[in-house]
Amino acid sequence: MKIFNLSILFCCLFATHLLAQKGEEVKINIKADQAGVKIDKNIYGHFAEHLGRCIYGGFYVGEDSEIPNTAGVRNDVVKALKDLKIPNLRWPGGCFADTYHWKDGIGPKDERPTIVNKWWGGVTEDNSFGTHDFLNMCELLDTEPYLSANVGSGSVQEVADWAQYVTHDGVSPMTKLRLENGRENPWKVKFWGIGNEAWGCGGNMTPEYYADVYRRYVTFMPGGLFRIASGASSGDYNWTEVLMKNIPSHMIEGMALHHYSVIDWSNKGPASTFSEEHYFKIMREALKMEELVEKHSAIMDKYDPEKKIALVVDEWGGWYDVEPGTNPGFLYQQNTMRDAMIAGTTLNVFNNHAERVRMANLAQAINVLQAVILTDEEKMILTPTYWVMKMYNVHQDAELLPLEMNEEYYTFGEDKLPAISASASKDSEGKIHISVVNIDAHKTNEVTLNLEGVNLKNTTAQILTSDKLQDHNTFEQPEKIKPAEFKKFKAKKGEISMSLPPFSVVVFEIK
Repeated sequence: MKIFNLSILFCCLFATHLLAQKGEEVKINIKADQAGVKIDKNIYGHFAEHLGRCIYGGFYVGEDSEIPNTAGVRNDVVKALKDLKIPNLRWPGGCFADTYHWKDGIGPKDERPTIVNKWWGGVTEDNSFGTHDFLNMCELLDTEPYLSANVGSGSVQEVADWAQYVTHDGVSPMTKLRLENGRENPWKVKFWGIGNEAWGCGGNMTPEYYADVYRRYVTFMPGGLFRIASGASSGDYNWTEVLMKNIPSHMIEGMALHHYSVIDWSNKGPASTFSEEHYFKIMREALKMEELVEKHSAIMDKYDPEKKIALVVDEWGGWYDVEPGTNPGFLYQQNTMRDAMIAGTTLNVFNNHAERVRMANLAQAINVLQAVILTDEEKMILTPTYWVMKMYNVHQDAELLPLEMNEEYYTFGEDKLPAISASASKDSEGKIHISVVNIDAHKTNEVTLNLEGVNLKNTTAQILTSDKLQDHNTFEQPEKIKPAEFKKFKAKKGEISMSLPPFSVVVFEIK
């Protein structure tokens, strides 16, 4: 009798353990009849700085290269980024922008002066990739250029001349110079950053001082531009407060924000051989984006209740130690399923706050930080982050569908984080897309999507996942991680129920 009772007790305890591992069901109520706010496609923007192998060897190999190219720009990169539907591309920095003098990068390439890139490795910059090269490449990519103007070491006249050189279609000294350099018609350049990280590498300014400098610069720029102020670093709410208070609303269209997922700037940890503890801490930093967006938005709301000024998160992503044996100043790192988790959760935050967040730029596009593309001579691979952004591009310019959900947690030791993240939208054709992320390193989570009144007959899904968090694509195994069809769900009577594997991203389409 005692043996029988012990057996029952053991079975009960085991069953309780299994239930604890499985966790509670996450229910996400999607309000499919409340579409309204547009998810601006520019949330899915990218960033190309003269840093390491982002430009040279990444985007640009030169016209004489044996690697197939158009005007020196890699054809494989162009195809990959067009498939990604990148809406905008920020250039030339970053910190590099505030030491960049645009006239050094125009005219015959063999006559352009060289400079030393003091920020990134102390390498010599030959200026062979300049304004014409970048703006022509943007036309090739069918993307909008976002130029970051030199405020730190430049002048008002220099920036005003640059704007006139690229945008003016009448008679002027700058249009004459542009014509001499082979371009008759102006380019379409709407987005302009007025300096970069003015609180740091852009001049170590106070917010009060920078607000005055900003006002001075934009006074002499042409009209009709989308002008973006150099905004705060992460939780520096005073910076946003001062700029919103001191810059008149008619002089600004966007307020920048930079936030990287970093635990310790002096010891960032490895990109691909990390522990679960390091993963957990990095995800905690990534998920802070929700709080940052909400708090900076609340400050902006005080001065701009109609939300005319966009919050522009023009630098975001994971930042780790460089790969062993590479130049520390080149910021080259691998890209794993951890980065897919950062991308999926961050883009969900941006989507869900689309009324204020209307532009963002992942740092950076190729061979630098959380890149979507890595290259090695003629070889090219697409990273897990690339695939997340490709799966999510269905949200671009779609209408946000509000959602509500309960929380299930990913626990590590005594700490916990929300395990499930989601966002939803309806496009111009009436198709509904729902992106769901499970960041838990171990646990499959049961998730139910409630879409009352929606016909779910034509529902399909894609998933991005792998065996280990540290998994990544290599030049030897370029397709180890890529999206696959997801079938582990049931759709009936206005509900989609699924078992969401650990560290996975799923995107549903309902036609």
